[in-house]
Amino acid sequence: MQPKERELNTFDTLLNMRTAVRPSRLQNIRFYLIHHPKLMVRSLIASVGVFSIGLIGCTPPQNFASTAQARLNNVKSTQQAQAPSESETQAPVANPVSPTPAPTRTPDVVYVPTPPQVVDEMIRIADVKPTDVVYDLGSGDGRIVIAAAKQRGARGIGIDINPARVREATYNAKKAGVSDLVQFRQQDLFETDFSEATVVMLYLLPRLNMRLRPKLLRDLKPGTRIVSHSFDMGNWKPDQVVEVDGRMVYYWVVPENPPANLLQPDVEELG
Repeated sequence: MQPKERELNTFDTLLNMRTAVRPSRLQNIRFYLIHHPKLMVRSLIASVGVFSIGLIGCTPPQNFASTAQARLNNVKSTQQAQAPSESETQAPVANPVSPTPAPTRTPDVVYVPTPPQVVDEMIRIADVKPTDVVYDLGSGDGRIVIAAAKQRGARGIGIDINPARVREATYNAKKAGVSDLVQFRQQDLFETDFSEATVVMLYLLPRLNMRLRPKLLRDLKPGTRIVSHSFDMGNWKPDQVVEVDGRMVYYWVVPENPPANLLQPDVEELG
């Protein structure tokens, strides 16, 4: 294709555009394209630039606020479609724990933890060994049997009527790494079977010790050691008494043939 033909084709293309150029003006443009092509091309380029500006100026103004809002709504719709549901975003609960049940009856004592130095002395005075089975009657957070397991390798059973304390003690045993040696039971200490014990730990009250004394002497094997923090057992005299930071620790050994008067609680001692 010759240059002039290409220029005429370009001109015809422009004619197809919907412009406001009059027919007489178009004939003049064609004449210049044929006889003065270079001059006409430069003029044509300039005219097209001006014409384009005019078209832009004539374009109806857009409502940019509504356009932006539409785009925002589109983004929100996309995010909602891609967002996981609430059930999907919630982390699964591993091993859910049922709510703590209420004690079977009102606990006999308010739980007060035994200081660590007293716990150590109770274990020492009982001479706990790995072959022992240590029962703590009213075990609270489990610290005594847990310490016996960690320090001496003994098995331990904690008895407490309050399920919240049992759960706490079980957690503490797991944290201490002795869950294989100790366990905790929600039971009434006056009804539980602790006959397998070789060591019994107590931190109760004087009247509870007195109520418990006949059961201890009847159910425990001779030679079983009993240790009580702070409180004695009336006219059953301890074999040993130790003071630790102002606190008393009492130690007994179950005799072969307990005296008859010890097998029945003394009404005066019970108060």
